[in-house]
Amino acid sequence: MLLQQWWQLFNSTDVFNPLTLVPLLLTISFLFKLLRTWKLNLPPSPPKLPIIGNIHQVGKLPHRSFRALSEKYGPLMLLHMGQTPTLVVSSAEIGKEIMVAHDVFVERPQIRVAHTLFCGCTDIAFSAYGDYWRQAKKICVLELLTQKRVRMFQLVREQEVSRMVENVRQCCHNGSEIVVCEMLETIANNIISRSVLGRVYEREDGNKGFEELSRKAMDLLGSFCFEDLFLNLGWIDVLTGLASELERVSNELHAFLDQVIEDHLAMMNEDGDDDDTSENKDFVDILLRLQLDGKLDISLTQDNLKAIILDMFIGGTDTIAATLEWTMAELVKNPSIMKKAQEEVRTVVGKKQTISEIDVNEMHYLKCVVKETLRLHAPVMVSRQNSKATKLEGYDIPPKTTVLVNTWAIQRDPKLWDKAEEFIPDRFLNSQVDFRGQHIQYTPFGAGRRGCPGITFAVAGAEYVLANLLYWFDWKLPDSRRCEDLDMSDYYAIVIRKKEFNVDFYGDQMAVHVPFSLEVQAEARLLVFSHMNLFSPAIGDPISILTQDMFIGHYVLTSGNLRGICANRYNPWNRKSYQN
Repeated sequence: MLLQQWWQLFNSTDVFNPLTLVPLLLTISFLFKLLRTWKLNLPPSPPKLPIIGNIHQVGKLPHRSFRALSEKYGPLMLLHMGQTPTLVVSSAEIGKEIMVAHDVFVERPQIRVAHTLFCGCTDIAFSAYGDYWRQAKKICVLELLTQKRVRMFQLVREQEVSRMVENVRQCCHNGSEIVVCEMLETIANNIISRSVLGRVYEREDGNKGFEELSRKAMDLLGSFCFEDLFLNLGWIDVLTGLASELERVSNELHAFLDQVIEDHLAMMNEDGDDDDTSENKDFVDILLRLQLDGKLDISLTQDNLKAIILDMFIGGTDTIAATLEWTMAELVKNPSIMKKAQEEVRTVVGKKQTISEIDVNEMHYLKCVVKETLRLHAPVMVSRQNSKATKLEGYDIPPKTTVLVNTWAIQRDPKLWDKAEEFIPDRFLNSQVDFRGQHIQYTPFGAGRRGCPGITFAVAGAEYVLANLLYWFDWKLPDSRRCEDLDMSDYYAIVIRKKEFNVDFYGDQMAVHVPFSLEVQAEARLLVFSHMNLFSPAIGDPISILTQDMFIGHYVLTSGNLRGICANRYNPWNRKSYQN
């Protein structure tokens, strides 16, 4: 009887009214979490707002926002990005502990976009730590990205760079400006395409279909996704259009890769070639041969192959392009460094018509320039996730906490680097500090087991492209613009790139461009051959003036045109400047 009266009283209230029940459940859930974490010693954290947490304190440039916040709250800082606890690390020592020493921080956050694009995160970058990841990385390290394989692809680099040099030279002859950003993205895409897929895939209209799709995929990886931060609000991604765009790009990418794999299998059946050491083999060939020969410790499905191939392509293209773009921008901004690098390149190469891999290995200052670029403009922030609750620096770290090691801030730390905000390649001369993860203050590609396996491949491509750009051309800002006026702003989209596209006008047409790409001009390097003395032309000698592909004319060497020749500045559409 008493129980019946109690039930009638309870049922007469509005507790089951949806308008009452939802806030009540949310309150209970909040109190439960509060009680659960009450006794935890969590890292310092900025004040947060209900529901969104600290999202409002992180702008479009999270690497800069994180550094500003860490200066106030310390090098180990806990943010709440919606419902996702995020640990931001701005200390080299703590970063090493996470990337190298701590076994618990070996997972990667599996975000929605990566899960869709990489077939359930079965690539290498986002794959869950375990047997599959170990075997997949082993394939990359021992089969795809060895020193031997990198050398085998030197011919690819030489051919694509030769085409790039020819395109730049034609722009010089036409008197047009060089679209640097577009040029560097194209060369990075072409090198990676031929190495990974075997050739550069273009649409029938001439547009680079796969390049466009991979760029959209990269943009999606850096986009804001509600499901990643608010577990129960994934439906909002449908309203914003992210879900449909992700599905469309993913379907197109997978259909394209299915066709690539089918084409490779057909070629393998026709050729009957089982020599996987051939220099003509690309990554797809190598993976398919390993799969067909049963030499793998794991069974790779078609989706696994597509995930690994896409991982290689997207990761390689964007990293190389960003490194090249930042390096060219810094060289243009610092003419004295540009001059020193050019003098080394031209001294090493001499009068040869092509630059070899051996030549690049002797360009020690050029290597320092690339190292300094990767220091000042770290491509990524290293992401990790702890698989279980752990202790770090005396603080309690809850399980499934996203960890971001802000390498961009660490590599600009004035406590670790002299004149940290300045571009000084000389700091790496006679220095053992390298980017392969052995030095805690310098980890642009990460470190430890989940460090980037493609360092050698990426750096080899970047160095070879830069050597050719510096050897064949002089680069400067047009219209007497000051070097210090060059805009060095950046933007964040997984990889930290130079400033976003702006809109400008060319004649009657509107064009989208990167400001830096419009501010750089190149002048073709002059080749002078003396009819009397091949290596040391003297005053009065008959000479021939030509570029690599174009004969200019026969002249007599005078003191006036000798000064112009020594300056390596020749205007091919103004021949009178070199006539007697």
